[in-house]
Amino acid sequence: MNFKKILPILLLFTSFHFYAQSADMKEKKEQIKALKVAFLTTELDLTTKEAQKFWPVYNTYDDAQFEIRHQKMKSYMHQINDAALDKISEKEALNLLNKMEATDEELYLLRKKFVRDLKEILPAVKILKLRKSEENFNRKLLHQYRDRGNRN
Repeated sequence: MNFKKILPILLLFTSFHFYAQSADMKEKKEQIKALKVAFLTTELDLTTKEAQKFWPVYNTYDDAQFEIRHQKMKSYMHQINDAALDKISEKEALNLLNKMEATDEELYLLRKKFVRDLKEILPAVKILKLRKSEENFNRKLLHQYRDRGNRN
């Protein structure tokens, strides 16, 4: 059995242990990030030269998009809970909708810049593999979270 086949299995066991702990949010984020780095490293099969250039760019992008999604979008979601929606005026709703669209645009432009930067570091095939690997990682994480919820 080679390392590429063993790592995903190790990630699964490690992540189960991760969920068993009741750590604070920052620690959980760091643990997920470490699992993600290990997963992407294996999936992308980066050369040493590629990795040296890739990870600083990826980490900057990942931190920026996390900040946008979890700060701005989270605040919007609090404003549109069921009770608030019944009381919001049309003007307030339009204002909130415009803010959400601006945030979506910000995320889109961030991703576009990220891909443009990656094209200077990685071949197009690896950029596509990155996209697919990120989706696979997120899907596995979601399944583990759901499985954990079903056991409780």
